[in-house]
Amino acid sequence: MDGVSTARLDPETDERFLSLRRPLGAAAVGLNQMTLQPGQRGRIHRHREQEEIYVVLRGVLTLVTEDGELEAGEGELVRVAAPVRRQLVNRGARPVLLLAIGAAGDHAGRDGEAFADWTETVPRPPQEVPLPDDVPHA
Repeated sequence: MDGVSTARLDPETDERFLSLRRPLGAAAVGLNQMTLQPGQRGRIHRHREQEEIYVVLRGVLTLVTEDGELEAGEGELVRVAAPVRRQLVNRGARPVLLLAIGAAGDHAGRDGEAFADWTETVPRPPQEVPLPDDVPHA
């Protein structure tokens, strides 16, 4: 999908799984909001190609793998390689709200192009363009 699209998190939903990729029209990355109520757990799963990153927005996530368990709290991120079998568990007393981001293939690093202002038409590598001044306070 060309252009710009938007989606919104819904932290109050009763649904465990909310796709954000579809409303955004994202084709190269998976993006889902997940909510686990106290005591809930997801399926044991893995992926053929897609690694996943879990971003914990609220609560404490317990990630169970064959190698053990890991807890991640608010503001923490966890990356899981594609073939690793995992289960997401909420052992806490309050809901866990997280973003699950998935992608496969090599990241096209350093493919950004930057401009110093809107009149420039020839891009440069971002590290060659100074950061702009802050927006003046009202």
